[in-house]
Amino acid sequence: MLGERFEAALQFAAELHRAQTRKATGTPYVAHVLAVTALAIEHGAGEDQAIAALLHDAVEDQGGPPTASRIRATFGDRVADLVLALTDATVVPKPPWRQRKERYLAHLQKAAPDVLLLSACDKLHNARSIVEDHAVAGPALWARFKGGRDGTLWYYESLAAIFGTRGPARLAALLREQVERMRGLA
Repeated sequence: MLGERFEAALQFAAELHRAQTRKATGTPYVAHVLAVTALAIEHGAGEDQAIAALLHDAVEDQGGPPTASRIRATFGDRVADLVLALTDATVVPKPPWRQRKERYLAHLQKAAPDVLLLSACDKLHNARSIVEDHAVAGPALWARFKGGRDGTLWYYESLAAIFGTRGPARLAALLREQVERMRGLA
């Protein structure tokens, strides 16, 4: 199922995110892309989807359109199109947070099932990380996010609602559980 293209994408993702860490944790960012990829594979992703999961933040965080062009040239149109469908900004500086999130939510209302699968995996891992990080950081955690507590909850509740309606159902249920846990955090 996963061949040399996947191995090349794994190496490329590690190279792209080598110097990047998760917000305020010091955890190498590649841990996130690996977790998202594992979730995607566990929920039926094929090789192109698994590669896109590995590279889902590459364009947004590591080079914009030139990185998208590299992905297209190396891994093909389908992977590049999936990565771009998971990207909420390709320019620096990024547009305002709320505007980006509203646009991404509207995009998900029409997105293909493979985009929904990968997005749900990404958002589930992010939500799990928020809950886990809160145990260490406490309420100060919310300052990491441009939307603060209320904006972050709005966004994840909106995501859960979309996935609950459009699928994938199991990932939507898991995300809803994490959103409820997030809501309960001080």
